Amino acid sequence: MDYTALMLVDIQNDYFPGGKMALENMDLAAENAALLLRLFRERGLPIFHIQHVSSQPNAPFFQADTAGVEIHASVTPAPGEPVIIKHFPNSFRKTTLIDQLRAANVKTLVVCGAMSHMCIDATVRAAADNGFNCLVAHDACATRELSFLSHTVVASEVHAAFMAALSGLYAQILSSSTIMDKIK
Repeated sequence: MDYTALMLVDIQNDYFPGGKMALENMDLAAENAALLLRLFRERGLPIFHIQHVSSQPNAPFFQADTAGVEIHASVTPAPGEPVIIKHFPNSFRKTTLIDQLRAANVKTLVVCGAMSHMCIDATVRAAADNGFNCLVAHDACATRELSFLSHTVVASEVHAAFMAALSGLYAQILSSSTIMDKIK
């Protein structure tokens, strides 16, 4: 039997208000991710938590053994739910993720988390390149404003641009409620 799995990417304390790299709308993204998590648990579907731990001792955020690196309480892993530790934006790079997904007969991934422009983008592209069908819950993802040369791009535009870039070839970009309706 082939499964759809939920992948919660980097929903960690440093991305929330008061954290070292607070993102815009992270609270709302986490609320939607928690709704997806509850549904996947109710249905007994595979769930994979991805946790970024910096391998650099002077990293600005996600430093090992800090409160900021911990997975946020809104999506705390339950006993038996795998937590994949990563050190790069791409959740597949130098991790056991692909082996665990294949062992669980996963064919489709529902992806949510942070940051839209970095780890979500890198992970979804890698997942698609490895043959997985991807659904991205756009309202369960968050990012921040970026600058390029003298131009500042607000977070909502960064998010929209990356969701648009992933849409079609790499993933279906859907709301959490639409994805939940598909799973039910």
